[in-house]
Amino acid sequence: MSVDRVRAAVLREIGAEAPYQRSRPLDVVELALDGPGPGELLIRVRAAGLCHSDLSVINGSRPRPVPMVLGHEAAGEVVELGPGTSGFAPGDHVVLSFVPACGHCSRCHGGRPALCEPGAAANRAGHLLSGARRWRDAAGEQPFHHLGVSAFAEHTVVSARSAVPVPRELPFEIAALFGCAVLTGAGAALNSARIEPGERVAVFGLGGVGLAAVLGALVAGAGQLVAVDLVEDKRKLATELGATDSVAGGPDAVAAVRELTRGGADKVIDTTGSVRVLEQAYAATRPGGTTVTVGLPHPDHKLTLPALSLVAEERTLRGSYLGSSVPGRDIPRFVELHAAGRLPVHRLLSHRLTLDEVNTGFDRLASGEAVRQVVTF
Repeated sequence: MSVDRVRAAVLREIGAEAPYQRSRPLDVVELALDGPGPGELLIRVRAAGLCHSDLSVINGSRPRPVPMVLGHEAAGEVVELGPGTSGFAPGDHVVLSFVPACGHCSRCHGGRPALCEPGAAANRAGHLLSGARRWRDAAGEQPFHHLGVSAFAEHTVVSARSAVPVPRELPFEIAALFGCAVLTGAGAALNSARIEPGERVAVFGLGGVGLAAVLGALVAGAGQLVAVDLVEDKRKLATELGATDSVAGGPDAVAAVRELTRGGADKVIDTTGSVRVLEQAYAATRPGGTTVTVGLPHPDHKLTLPALSLVAEERTLRGSYLGSSVPGRDIPRFVELHAAGRLPVHRLLSHRLTLDEVNTGFDRLASGEAVRQVVTF
């Protein structure tokens, strides 16, 4: 079933100047949406989160082909299955993952679907995993898909490899956060850093991903948890969620973290996408410790570290994409932790928006005011 009129937020040019409420880089228009092909699903989007990965496309630090229907963190309802597609039924509630893991390449077989080779190629090209594009505008042009999801739309077509069923009782506006913020943040703590009970932990950057990392570190049993951010309200929320200490971001943050943790944290997670902050996170890590980074700096930015420390202090610096998660395994696991009260993801939701307010939402995100904003349909 094709859908002739889908309201969607389309990014036509990269690098618009803020404030976005005035420059309006995202244009809410009506598009046509072709029906799902083999191995694909037509999804009615019910909630979509605003993430720095979206902002990175808007401001040009994460270049993608345009025009593009933006958005990659979402939950919705299955409307239709493409030919030969199994494992789902109309009416299923799903969370969408932004890496459509093929399940067949060497990285998928090695248990690292976040690094799926065909999935990464499709995401870079702005296609679905099948290589297709399903959007059509009034001029006959085919806008690109964002990370196989294109969540800022009333309906979307995705690969079935991008969808994970979730319980119906989970509200869509909360479910959406599991697709990126929770997978990336909690996954960084539990899968990438592998925090052990009693360890001293620091998290730099307290947006949705950073606060999800705080929640994940608490689930792992961190003995001390230092939350670092420029914004006082975010530090306050981190302490309400269970962080034992908070530190203002800036040039004095490293010394403060090292003093609080008596020489540096065992595990430090950087979520900011800033090379300068990543260098601080590394400096705040104790000898023998691990620094994990999940942020996405501009591809031209270079990292400078004291190379000797990697050997002489047995340091580990690790990247974490999608929280080193296996979505089909970890989304249900994290949802169960949420249901049990151990992963209070609902505390991350700071703003609810309509699709027409999406540009204003990105101003709020860029200023650091928001934790996680969700467009609801």
